[in-house]
Amino acid sequence: MTMKATLIISVYKHVEFLKAILHSLRQQTEQDIEVIISEDGEDAKMKEFVDSYPRYWPILHLTQPDNGWNKEKALNRAVLAAKTDWLIFIDGDCVLHPKFIEMHIKYQQRGVILAGKRIKLNEQLTQKVLNNQSIHLFPYLFNHKKCRYVEEAFFCPLAHWIRIPVKHLLGSNMSMSRADLLEINGFDENYTLPATGEDYDIEWRLQAKGCKIISLRHLAVQYHLYHKENWNNHVENMIYCRKKQAENQIVCKNGIYK
Repeated sequence: MTMKATLIISVYKHVEFLKAILHSLRQQTEQDIEVIISEDGEDAKMKEFVDSYPRYWPILHLTQPDNGWNKEKALNRAVLAAKTDWLIFIDGDCVLHPKFIEMHIKYQQRGVILAGKRIKLNEQLTQKVLNNQSIHLFPYLFNHKKCRYVEEAFFCPLAHWIRIPVKHLLGSNMSMSRADLLEINGFDENYTLPATGEDYDIEWRLQAKGCKIISLRHLAVQYHLYHKENWNNHVENMIYCRKKQAENQIVCKNGIYK
């Protein structure tokens, strides 16, 4: 098998979520990938599940000590371990539409960042996914309250021509060249709060390097599973980010290479 891309899945506990993600991955129209499970921790249940999961694709499970929020460090380790040049990033709470991987591979290009969106499911539909491993949710979406960004559930091949823009990258639905990411020294590990960080930071640094964002809205469709949010106030991260921008620090100091 010739691997066309690397899917990097950021996880922290929630084994049942990862199971649903991998099930959706088995239904993808494009299967020539490697999978890196990037765990910001060392959960025994996660290890047991990954070790026993069938190898439909090459799977690498990377762990690190659970010392608080160190997602960026985990991501950098995954970037270094990747065996392909095209890196697709998702979070461990996002189930994929069957065309998701195909779309991220189809439009890959050096100097481009591919950016998609997601629909946020409510508790009831999340449980449906977890119980039935079903991602055929479209008929149910408009009959359920508290689903957010329902408009993002539409898969439309014509979106390639329309190109509905995205305002900012989402760390749960983006892809880029490994070579481009290495040129800015990867993710900045100084972001140690679960707030705006790894996506917004690399967005401006990659764009400053000359990369452009290409929208995959309604092409790379993604379903966010419901769970309690554990996000901090964004102020501290944004103060640090603005300082870097003022200094034009495109290549971060505390990244892949120290």
